[in-house]
Amino acid sequence: MFRVVIPARYASLRLPGKVLLEIAGKPMIQWVYERACASGAQEVLIATDDLLIVSAAHSFGARTIMTAPTHRSGTDRIAEVARAQGWAESDIVVNVQGDEPLIPAALIDQVALLLESNPGAQIATLATPIASLAEFMDPNAVKVVADGEGRALYFSRAPIPWDRDGATAGVVSQKSFAGARRHVGIYGYRVGGLRRLAALEPSPLEQQERLEQLRALENGLEIRVADSVEPPGPDVNTAADLERVGALLRR
Repeated sequence: MFRVVIPARYASLRLPGKVLLEIAGKPMIQWVYERACASGAQEVLIATDDLLIVSAAHSFGARTIMTAPTHRSGTDRIAEVARAQGWAESDIVVNVQGDEPLIPAALIDQVALLLESNPGAQIATLATPIASLAEFMDPNAVKVVADGEGRALYFSRAPIPWDRDGATAGVVSQKSFAGARRHVGIYGYRVGGLRRLAALEPSPLEQQERLEQLRALENGLEIRVADSVEPPGPDVNTAADLERVGALLRR
């Protein structure tokens, strides 16, 4: 059994108010909520600090939790919800981001099951094979490397693993991306691990790469990674993303 929390904030540097923008007749957050409800979650909550989001969520029957406006990340917001709801340390909660209107319900179930089946892990997440050299070199496509048992070793915006022999003339000569995996931004947490992570200060690697999951690794929290059972679908960060996702949903 697991729960889903969708952290949703109104402010967005590249696309203000994006979770309320309409896609194919519905606000984006409704698409995300419906995907989460189609999973095996026992409960789905939207966590926000904005009354506009609360009003929109109530219009399509979602349950909301008001949280502090000072949170640095969705992780911190979900940790507040876990404390307020009194969830047990062993409970599992899945973070489904509010800008993922095409997230398959199967991936929500998968990440929860991955954590449940690995009792030594505090966090679980997913990955998918890198599809092109351009994606491999793109710093906005976060790469992940794991050990043979599926424990995350590192996440980076840099192209990893790097084929040294395939780039004898430096970065511009790299032609290989074999074995590279892109991180899919969905997380399952044990509540105890979530609370510990939220209580920690940002770590040096996290600040350098701007990747919160590195805080977990730097502090010894085990993250399990598996390849997603379905393609994750594009998220929405820009107006162009919004148009592309809208076309897919209208189709």
